[in-house]
Amino acid sequence: MFKLGQRVVIVADSFEQGLPIGEYGYLIARDRNPDSAFAWVIRIPKIDKHIPVVEEDIALEEQLLEEEAQRVSQEALLDYALATRNEALFRQLMGMSDADEANDEPAKESMEDFIRKVNLKAWI
Repeated sequence: MFKLGQRVVIVADSFEQGLPIGEYGYLIARDRNPDSAFAWVIRIPKIDKHIPVVEEDIALEEQLLEEEAQRVSQEALLDYALATRNEALFRQLMGMSDADEANDEPAKESMEDFIRKVNLKAWI
């Protein structure tokens, strides 16, 4: 997944080494020692140190940006569905259409019932 020289972002500090979470680093070596828990050695230019890390503590910048873009687009679609009172889009985004099909309840609910359910689930 990672290659030497890649720019990575520190996302966690599993071994409590005092890693600066959110900072950038560069992969400078792979630790192939089977007795070591660490998989990579990164260089963090901001603190000018070489630190061994596990693979779970680092992530590619492109991957983080892609996940953030998906989250933002999902939230924007949800806001649009609520603003336009588009029940079908809201159910699709919330994954509620599968639950309704499994129940096989053909009963239609009124718009007031739908808004009441949305308000119950909202974290506003």
